[in-house]
Amino acid sequence: MLFITVTLHNIPEGMAVGVALAGAMNGNIGVTIASAISLAIGIAIQNFPEGAIISMPLKNSGLSKFKAFIYGTLSGIVEPIAAIITLCFTNSIVLILPYILAFAAGAMVYVVINELLPSSREEIKSKIITIGFTIGFLIMMILDVSL
Repeated sequence: MLFITVTLHNIPEGMAVGVALAGAMNGNIGVTIASAISLAIGIAIQNFPEGAIISMPLKNSGLSKFKAFIYGTLSGIVEPIAAIITLCFTNSIVLILPYILAFAAGAMVYVVINELLPSSREEIKSKIITIGFTIGFLIMMILDVSL
């Protein structure tokens, strides 16, 4: 479930990069190549923990390190593919991109609230998990504002 959710979540992120690159290439005044690259780098940075949240549980459930790594990588490989497709069809996708991004956010919020947080509360170290979640959320908000 987590693999599918993260993979679905990554498609709109790739689309956002494709739209930003298309805006920069078309000379949109509000979008520069630097801002498109900043967006791509920001999304790439947050893909490392996303890959880890796929790979680590798979490794712990008995998959080999290599297979767990491959699944984590496959969940993120959809982003550049979505970016390229979006770059090709930017004019028609731009209108629905906010809805696609809302779907991506909703998918992740659902999984976190419905699956990850309840199961983490069952663990012995639930305070550490809660503190880690809070720190991660703060880092995400700082990156959101700064990038």
